Amino acid sequence: MAETRWLDEREERAWRGLMAMQDGLTEFLDRRLRTRCGLSGADFEVLAHLSEAPDGCLRPFVLGRSLGWEKSRLSQHLGRMERRGLVSRDRCPTDQRGAVVTITPHGRELVEAAAPRHVADVREAVVDHLTPEELETLAAVSDTVRARLAALDERRAEP
Repeated sequence: MAETRWLDEREERAWRGLMAMQDGLTEFLDRRLRTRCGLSGADFEVLAHLSEAPDGCLRPFVLGRSLGWEKSRLSQHLGRMERRGLVSRDRCPTDQRGAVVTITPHGRELVEAAAPRHVADVREAVVDHLTPEELETLAAVSDTVRARLAALDERRAEP
């Protein structure tokens, strides 16, 4: 077995900073959505995807893939959202074995009210405090890491 390559001081500072930033940003945005709009961050993500979809509906596997969620997490979360009247789940008109998830008028109303506030919070917490060069660097780093994660997922899926 190969010897562990421990993080040096610079690498550890970057890694821990990323983790703290991610946790803090997620908590801040989630708290703002809950207190201002009554939506969790996960609710907002689901509703945003559905509100941008043609006719406000998506097949569950498409929604799950867009969110990066496992099937069970998606199913449980959609059940909670359905009970709150934010989404409905119906038979797919083109595939009777399948289903579609549709944003309800109430769900659309909430996400449309939440979106401008959410964007303002994202600006307040991140975007408006970075230079254009820092934003480009952040986007490039995000793209690089996401591409690497996708490659690792593909490699893991191989027989």
